[in-house]
Amino acid sequence: MSRPLNRAGSSPTATTARHLMFDDLEQLDQILAATSDMARDFVQGADDMDVTCRDFSTFDPSRPMPGKGRGTLDALRAAKEEILPLLAASIGPRYLGFVTGGTTPAALAGDWLTGAIDQNATGPEGSVTAAVEEQVINWICEMAGLPRRRFDGVLTTGATVSNLLGLVAGRQWCGQQIGVDVDADGAGVLPGFEIFAASPHASMIKDLSVTGIGRNSFTKVATRPGTEETDITDLKNRLAASTAKAKLVIASAGTVNATDFDDLIAIADLCAAYGAWLHVDAAFGMFAALDDRRAHLLAGLDRADSITSDGHKWLNVPYDCGIFLTRHISVLETCCRAFAPYLQTDAVGNMYINRGVENSRRFRALPLWLAMVAYGRDGFAGIVRANCDQAVDLAQWVRGHDRLELLADPKLNVTMFTGPGSDDDNRALLARINATGKLFMTPTMYGGRFGFRAAFSNWRMRDHDLQIVKDAIDSVL
Repeated sequence: MSRPLNRAGSSPTATTARHLMFDDLEQLDQILAATSDMARDFVQGADDMDVTCRDFSTFDPSRPMPGKGRGTLDALRAAKEEILPLLAASIGPRYLGFVTGGTTPAALAGDWLTGAIDQNATGPEGSVTAAVEEQVINWICEMAGLPRRRFDGVLTTGATVSNLLGLVAGRQWCGQQIGVDVDADGAGVLPGFEIFAASPHASMIKDLSVTGIGRNSFTKVATRPGTEETDITDLKNRLAASTAKAKLVIASAGTVNATDFDDLIAIADLCAAYGAWLHVDAAFGMFAALDDRRAHLLAGLDRADSITSDGHKWLNVPYDCGIFLTRHISVLETCCRAFAPYLQTDAVGNMYINRGVENSRRFRALPLWLAMVAYGRDGFAGIVRANCDQAVDLAQWVRGHDRLELLADPKLNVTMFTGPGSDDDNRALLARINATGKLFMTPTMYGGRFGFRAAFSNWRMRDHDLQIVKDAIDSVL
């Protein structure tokens, strides 16, 4: 029987609608069971689904919102019929576009719990969420080989916001070095602010716009021939020639195409010599530290002033989960602090709303925490090692193929290659490959040529999946 509602001030229609919610509460077991069944079918079926959906014409986004609700069980049936068949199987093993992790069972459980308990993870008042986030960030530092006591940070929505925090904190720190307060008085108080970057990610270019610095307002540093790595000599010359009092250098630990790593030790030395803030974009490359064959690529990361990474890439937790780490947490908190009487607290712990853009924050730490406890450091290391080996395997196959050409040897988890003919021919070839539904790759330009980019970052990829990928490519050549 439905629970009675207080009808004071409510229209009959609104009261009836609220009855649906209380009815749903009483049917929670059936709702959760139905949700579990749908989720299980999708997750377990991802191996056999078409990797992407190209035709969404059956879904009409202009359809009016219903006035009268149907209840959750009926809504779930509608979602199963109208939405689920049109989704990408990006959680599956052969979605090789971008750098997309899947979702491990532990992370999925953590994400469901996050929605159910619905904590606003702002800080330590009345909840353990802040302490959990602190522990997770400490564990992330351990995995990356970073000293805990030197680095602290915050979980964000993704690398775009983490890179934004690096720019904001770096600009504030630069101002402090010359006696001005950007946070209080605005960027105009800086007597010149110059940013140096060789291969900045698209998200960083976006952040240059968001911060008001300007998409084109950075000094392009040369790359080493045939790579995306920063040319150290060119960076040194440009820093030496700069008249700006405030300087920020953007380095890469795993570029998006060639997965190149900058010489972070040399760049850190230059930043120290010229008084520049060093921000390292390590969106997925930071976790190369878990592979003892590649950990040396991150030498010098501990000298960065700020670091960007992601959980929803190689850590295989659900979207969204970014990571921002810094050696200057007080500078970050100066830039991001929020003032209001209702936010004041005497509780002991970190106020995470003072470390990022959002005041209202999802409990992102819980999926990470569950996955870390469930699989440990060795579990994540296994994902990293396997994905790097898969990238090498595909590269070797391409190298021996009479109609494909490898564009660069994979240093990490990305294989870039192209087909016969012109760039236009290869754009058409990529479309045919993706149209098989057996895999999905994104396009790239490398060395002035159009190519295909296969990024391995999913825990579910196995040898037979790699064979399916090869067979699908061969089938359309």
